[in-house]
Amino acid sequence: MAAKLPDDLGPDEEDSGGGLFAEINITPLTDVFLVMVIIFMVSALAVQAEANNDKKKAQEVSQKAEAEKRSGLNVSLPTGAAQEIDVSKASLVLVIPVEGDLAVDGKLVRDADLDNLFRAAFVKDKNTQVVLQADKGAVHGRVVDIMERAKAAGLTKLAIGTAGK
Repeated sequence: MAAKLPDDLGPDEEDSGGGLFAEINITPLTDVFLVMVIIFMVSALAVQAEANNDKKKAQEVSQKAEAEKRSGLNVSLPTGAAQEIDVSKASLVLVIPVEGDLAVDGKLVRDADLDNLFRAAFVKDKNTQVVLQADKGAVHGRVVDIMERAKAAGLTKLAIGTAGK
């Protein structure tokens, strides 16, 4: 766009007073660019901080793995697929609290009476399923002991009850 300014008139042109006078104001454009620069700077800092956190976590994981290798303790965890129990078969649902008596099918049962209950269930149906619903804080040894007692009575179909996700 060409604009003639009053000072640009040649010697043979007259000043008619109707010339176009145009000026571009770059202040709003500069303001937008400065705001964009600030946004990019803040974004870059946030991305850098996140990358540093990820790097720190990766280092902690590798240090933990190295410590496990040096400790001489090699644990290979089993893998398996979760299966639903067969609801058509007879089952005993044992609720194992952190402390105290067990609940079998909603009734409190003393620990001493548990073996008799397992034997009675085995006599009634040899394919009785035992579902253990242990509290998160229950001692692992207690849960394993109950499983072993059920196996000793002949009940070999054991399941661990879990909460849904």
